[in-house]
Amino acid sequence: MNVLVVSDAVSPLVYDEAIRERFPDVELVFSCGDLPYDYLEFIVTALNVPLLYVHGNHDRPLMTDGIDLTAPRGCINAHRRVVEAQGLLIGGIEGSPRYRPGSPFQYTNWEVRGHILRMCPRLLANRLLKGRALDVLLTHTPPRGIHDHSDPAHQGFPALCSFIRRFRPRYLIHGHTYPRRGMAGRSTYLGTQIVQVQGHALVELEPWDPDGEG
Repeated sequence: MNVLVVSDAVSPLVYDEAIRERFPDVELVFSCGDLPYDYLEFIVTALNVPLLYVHGNHDRPLMTDGIDLTAPRGCINAHRRVVEAQGLLIGGIEGSPRYRPGSPFQYTNWEVRGHILRMCPRLLANRLLKGRALDVLLTHTPPRGIHDHSDPAHQGFPALCSFIRRFRPRYLIHGHTYPRRGMAGRSTYLGTQIVQVQGHALVELEPWDPDGEG
């Protein structure tokens, strides 16, 4: 399955009248945050496929046509939820580590643990009924020690490592951090593929194999 992933920076190759010709085989769109809401609305309208998103730490309301938008219209907020789209089980955790008191979409690691706890009943039910808890975890911030940086705003969440150990999603897709020189945008942790995206990327997701380990 071809998925268009956008995060952190508006891409002129996406925000263009030729988007449908440029991405004809896309079946899903993921947004990892820190993008203007009207940009996401353009994408979901132009491609006419489901767009799932999580908020980034720089997301703010947008005034358009006299309306104060607090979220992109026509898109699906995956935060603290498990959504089934195009046969995939997709969950989400928004935001970054807290580095400025009172700012929205910033959390402590304990708060992220609380977000995950809210998802647990559905994840456990999926494991029992569908043979796996989750296919894709969509986040803004990476797990601790994977694609993250040393400054407080860009450290990864240890709770996401715990999530992977317990629920073994096949993919974790995130934004927020920029690749260092020589660092690939893909890593693997306990069988989960960690995909780092800035701007936009086409990501091919393998279908779930009920006879495999996932």
